[in-house]
Amino acid sequence: METLPEGYRRNVGICLINPSKKIFAASRLDIPDAWQMPQGGIDENEDPRNAAIRELREETGVTSAEILVEVPYWLTYDFPPEVREKLNHQWGSDWKGKDEEIDLLGDGTEKPEFGEWKWMSPEQVVDLAVDFKRPVYKEVLTVLSPHLE
Repeated sequence: METLPEGYRRNVGICLINPSKKIFAASRLDIPDAWQMPQGGIDENEDPRNAAIRELREETGVTSAEILVEVPYWLTYDFPPEVREKLNHQWGSDWKGKDEEIDLLGDGTEKPEFGEWKWMSPEQVVDLAVDFKRPVYKEVLTVLSPHLE
């Protein structure tokens, strides 16, 4: 994979797809009406694939998923000023399982991030995402389109 563009945090995003080709999305507890796919930072010296598996487990409790495909290049988005300000204040930085397996309390190692979840069509995922993530979600779903047909 190419080098991450300067100024961006190493992060993974997970597009969890069920057998009906619907995509897992969850509503954020801290941003009303904002839905997203699981994601999170890559730890120091952590492989992105391992980070994806860890983040999925931490945020959803899912452990039985398998990685089908990866986007072969880094995708980036920029936080709008109001989100960047909130993150600076909060963190000092701005930087195929069964439905029964999903637990928004995750694996208990991290504070919960989501309030509810649904299986959605790709179009719904894009429509319900916060504005600044929509271009990235569209690109991810384009790369994953063979797995969504």
